[in-house]
Amino acid sequence: MNRTAKVLAVAATAILVAGVGVSPATSDSLPSGERILGHGHAAVEPAYNADTGALMYLLTPAGAPLPAVSNSHARSPLYLVEYPPGTGGTFNCMGVPGNCPDHDGLVAGFATQTMPSVYGTDPAAVPGHDHIADPPGAPDFNVAWEVIEVLWTDKAVTDHAITHLTTDGQIQDAIQAGYAVKFDLGFAFNCSVVPATVYARGVPVS
Repeated sequence: MNRTAKVLAVAATAILVAGVGVSPATSDSLPSGERILGHGHAAVEPAYNADTGALMYLLTPAGAPLPAVSNSHARSPLYLVEYPPGTGGTFNCMGVPGNCPDHDGLVAGFATQTMPSVYGTDPAAVPGHDHIADPPGAPDFNVAWEVIEVLWTDKAVTDHAITHLTTDGQIQDAIQAGYAVKFDLGFAFNCSVVPATVYARGVPVS
């Protein structure tokens, strides 16, 4: 595992987790940001159901092994879609250090280092990212998720093709069109599925 992947893996202790889907929300009511439960014993964040685009919620215990020890064939992709400066909307995690401060800066930094022509060179200018994961019951669901960052390309900027992606089908369409590329960050983690009520009980990070 290279240095960047190791740093991202450590930071992901409280990153994403797939949850219970609900009806898609309007943009002005979308949940955003990490919430802490049990005096820091777990973190919960919003995400999108990769099949339907519905909201779900992801919980990661603070003491969970990271990276997860799992067979590479027993993993499901968890896409982290990073949006370039100037992109409007409400994302699962916003800003740098932002409302998911344990990983906002690190994944934004990966974007600026990897695609500076799109993201610039200042991670603090990156507005945020979304999490897209397979829900329980999906044919390719596994308890271990491989973190894959999705970045937009110069072609997407030129064609004004940057949109809010909420399903893996939309991600694949963007990649096929040359509008996005994906990068496996080289680690997986385990998490638990929780309902929206668990997220509502959490305390937003400060």
